[in-house]
Amino acid sequence: MILWFQLHGKRVGIVGLGSIGMEVAKRLEGFGCIILYLSRKKNPFVTYPFYSNMLELASTSDALVLCCPQNEQTRHIVNKEVMLALGNKGVIVNVGRGSLIDEVELVNCLMEGHIGGAGLDVFENEPNVPQQLLAMDNVVLSPHNAAFTTETYMAATQLVEDNLEAFFSNKPLLTIVKLE
Repeated sequence: MILWFQLHGKRVGIVGLGSIGMEVAKRLEGFGCIILYLSRKKNPFVTYPFYSNMLELASTSDALVLCCPQNEQTRHIVNKEVMLALGNKGVIVNVGRGSLIDEVELVNCLMEGHIGGAGLDVFENEPNVPQQLLAMDNVVLSPHNAAFTTETYMAATQLVEDNLEAFFSNKPLLTIVKLE
């Protein structure tokens, strides 16, 4: 079965509305999607509907896009219960970390038709990909190398150079890493 999915008008739940999640949201808005989001806390400057519960987000969405970091709270944030709430036409896209999804349950839910499809750029046990996913025509896999372009390397090099120049000139850094 090949999954045909019209994007316009779909309700897309974004998990993690940080810088990457916001970029995803902007692009999806251009396709006429309705954006919903789940994050650690509600962003007062964002007009998208906020969800604090993963099951509620999944049951309200046609697709989930995972953009959040991996930590103790987000490991397997997409489990069987979430996939069942998403439904048999729902699609999961993971551009965050592989362990955000319980991959064993993902394979089972895809094989049993509990969800409609998946787009995966990351995997729980990279570089190993479950063999069952390779044979499914409702799954799109990419090798977790979207950032490996000449342009991204050049931009990263320039950012390091600009930060070093700011640091040694006693100016504010362009990118600050907060250690908690």
